[in-house]
Amino acid sequence: MAANVARRCPWGPARRLGLVAYRKYSSSGSSYPSIPLTAPLPGVPKPLFATVDTQQGFETKVTTLENGLQVASQNKFGQFCTVGILINSGSRYEAKYIGGISHFLEKLAFSSTAQFGSKDEILLTLEKHGGICDCQASRDTTMYAVSADVKGLDTVVGLLADVVLQPRFSDEEIEMTRMAVRFELEDLNMRPDPEPLLTEMIHAAAYRENTVGLNRFCQLEDIEKIDREVLHSYLRNYYTPDRMVLAAVGVEHDRLVDCARKYLLGTEPVWGSAAVKNVDKSVAQYTGGILKLEKDMSNVSLGPTPIPELTHIMIGLETCSFLEEDFIPFAVLNMMMGGGGSFSAGGPGKGMFTRLYLNVLNRHHWMYNATSYHHSYEDTGLLCIHASADPRQVREMVEIITREFILMAGAVGAVELERAKTQLQSMLMMNLESRPVIFEDVGRQVLATGTRKLPHELCVLIGKVGTESIRRVVTKMLHNKPAVAALGDLAELPSYEHIQAALSSKDGRLPRVYRLFR
Repeated sequence: MAANVARRCPWGPARRLGLVAYRKYSSSGSSYPSIPLTAPLPGVPKPLFATVDTQQGFETKVTTLENGLQVASQNKFGQFCTVGILINSGSRYEAKYIGGISHFLEKLAFSSTAQFGSKDEILLTLEKHGGICDCQASRDTTMYAVSADVKGLDTVVGLLADVVLQPRFSDEEIEMTRMAVRFELEDLNMRPDPEPLLTEMIHAAAYRENTVGLNRFCQLEDIEKIDREVLHSYLRNYYTPDRMVLAAVGVEHDRLVDCARKYLLGTEPVWGSAAVKNVDKSVAQYTGGILKLEKDMSNVSLGPTPIPELTHIMIGLETCSFLEEDFIPFAVLNMMMGGGGSFSAGGPGKGMFTRLYLNVLNRHHWMYNATSYHHSYEDTGLLCIHASADPRQVREMVEIITREFILMAGAVGAVELERAKTQLQSMLMMNLESRPVIFEDVGRQVLATGTRKLPHELCVLIGKVGTESIRRVVTKMLHNKPAVAALGDLAELPSYEHIQAALSSKDGRLPRVYRLFR
């Protein structure tokens, strides 16, 4: 019996899987012995590839309707599309209101409307077209977006119009939102990664009590104050057609304009069409300053491998808006600084040759993080470096970061500059392969400027950045007062005046402090 099994095993399964038949046509055969790999096989149909005859195929088309609403689209091959409404509203416009309205609206999005009785009905409608939905509120933009089959475009635009202009805001939904906001605030203070909290703090320090310095999250004491009447008073001023863009990727422009006219032209919003008043047109005022939060970070992440107790510092300086020419040199500078955590995986494209890795993390093993961030808005910008270390080494850590700021204005190597420019171009093109990212890029650019710069135009601008451009923008940046955010055990934190003096010096060193007793 064993002999029979041995005889059957080699070819039995192979015959069932068709492997024996396949061997006759393997590469070792002689069907096409003299045809090189670079030549097409005879008898095989010629492949057809999608082509674009002119540059117009890449251009973003923009149409402005009679009520001021802009419709923007970018064609892209595929069965699915991403469609959404972007609104020029956010936490920066809440100076005359209770803080946190945009945070509330983000959580209330895609709830019951005039046409849909509940969130479940909306989700079931989207499911018929393989769709998903999301809402994100930032400091200056609120975005409602849907990705779905392109055949359901009419349904999707109608749903978006209903969600934005006809929300019900039932008592039950508002109460559920209050619970969600409380949970998010609790999570924000408990999470091991303090970056979102530090970002809020550095904005509050840099733009004290104005525009982008206003808190993006609703505060605990304001949660009960926000109700339907407060929300409607805000929406009446900021959810107007002239502050909106209907953007889409993967659809025909004329079809999108027809849908916009059908659902967004002449539609009466639920809060009425009274005259707009109290629209905040304030320009961001950079103040600089320091914001400290003493907090016990020793038990942030417990377990078999707990994160050690760390103190987190973020130092920032004002840059420029994304509408200015200097925005591109600042973006290259941010990429050149790079950085990350001491436990980053590294490898190609991970920034292991950026300055904050080479000069900081690789030389000072006790530092757990050193990362550069660049926040840019339509009237201002902020370049920050976030660093974290043991509380006993905070002073040394701050001096290392201030020295890196000063070194930005020094010599810039040709190799590191080319690497930063290439990495920025690569990241730009790689991100714009994603349909939702293209949608956001189209919507934000059209909302801010009425047009869109194409990726190849941005790559050309990046390629033109030279060492003189970097030195010029850094010299201008270093003339500003710093903004400082500090979180954790701050016993060893230098004074704000000392940090400012270090950033005004030639070498970035902190003034000496002499103590009789330690």
